Formats: sequence, structure tokens, C-alpha cells
Amino acid sequence: MKVELINHTPEPDRSAAHAALTCYSEKIPEKEDMTDEKIEEILGKIKESGHHSVIEHASFTFAIKDVSRTLTHQLVRHRLASYSQQSQRYVNIDDFDPVVPDSVKENESAKKKFDELMDEVKETYTELKGMDEVPLEDARFVLPNATRSNIIVTMNARELWHFFSLRCCKRAQWEIRDMANRMLELVKEKAPIIFEEAGAPCVRGPCPESEEFFCGEPIKENE
Repeated sequence: MKVELINHTPEPDRSAAHAALTCYSEKIPEKEDMTDEKIEEILGKIKESGHHSVIEHASFTFAIKDVSRTLTHQLVRHRLASYSQQSQRYVNIDDFDPVVPDSVKENESAKKKFDELMDEVKETYTELKGMDEVPLEDARFVLPNATRSNIIVTMNARELWHFFSLRCCKRAQWEIRDMANRMLELVKEKAPIIFEEAGAPCVRGPCPESEEFFCGEPIKENE
């Protein structure tokens, strides 16, 4: 897996604070006039009050490579985002190198069964796409969730907060949790105030999960 931040709103913390300040000013203020201290003060009040609409003015675009279709099927359920994914209809999957979960890698019997099935899938896919009467868009029907994919994702900061709350949690599926944590590290570098407490809910306070689903290992000690 490779996660890159390829584009973002310039000075996202300042842009969000400027939007917030505009709400309470007779005229649109000059964004450049705000000091770093003022930006931190404004965004602190915004986060405390829960008026998070202003951080929607900051957006971030990621290039995500070599993740499974299992991951991308989960990812696109986050609907307040824009996605452009590698097409299996038009892209010929020549290098069939599936994503293998650690639980399978570490179990000799499971790994053997997994590899045998993936070899059969690769062979069948190759045979189907070689038939004149079977187009590539139909040959792809045999490809599994383990197939690697690439995707471009754009989300605004408010949606990213929601995304991190769900997907950085230890109850999230391991692959998308790994991706979410990498994304969080990247955006914190660009917008440290907006994303200061972003992440799993236990970063900020008590775990919202029921006793049945509580993982028992909060990311940090709750007060």
C-alpha cells in the first residue's frame, strides 16, 4: 500500500479560520491579516462549539495505490467524497498479485488454499480475456476482492474527521485502518490545528462503542 497526499487547499487551517471569521464580520476580512495565534483561537472555539461546517472549505486529495478491492468497497461507502478508481473494465490486470491478509500468510494451510485459488483465478481470467467472444469487461467477473487497485480520493476536512473517527478505530477492518492512519498523518502535517484531535473517538474521550464491541484497548487513557 502507498498513500500520497497529492493536493490540498492552500493553508487549510487559515482558510477554515477565515471562513469562520467571515460569519461574524460586517465585511469579508483579509485572510492574510490573521496571526497564527488568532487562527488557533478561532479554530479552537469552532471545534469546541461543534460548528464544523467551516472546515468543509479545506479539502485534500490522496493517491492510494495497491490496495484491495475489499478496501475500496468499504471506502466508497463514505459518500461525501469524490473517487476515481482504476477500471477493471478497461485496464488489463496482467500482473495479478493479490493482497494477502496476515492471518492467511501466517497460517500454512490457509496460505496454501489461498494461493491455489488465486492461481486458478489468474488462469481462468487469462483464458477468458483471450477468447474473442469474451470482452475484458466480462472476464473481470472472476476477479476476487483480493485484486489490487488504485484510487484517487478527495474529501473535505469535515468528512475526513468523520472518516477517521470510524476507520482509525481498532474495530475497523485492518487494511482500511492502516490506510486511514497514514492519511491522518499526512493531513496533520498540513492542517495541525484542524486535525489535532482527529482519529478514533477514544483519542478525544470515552469510547462510544457498546460494552459488547469495546476493544478493551483505548488508543490513549481517557480522563
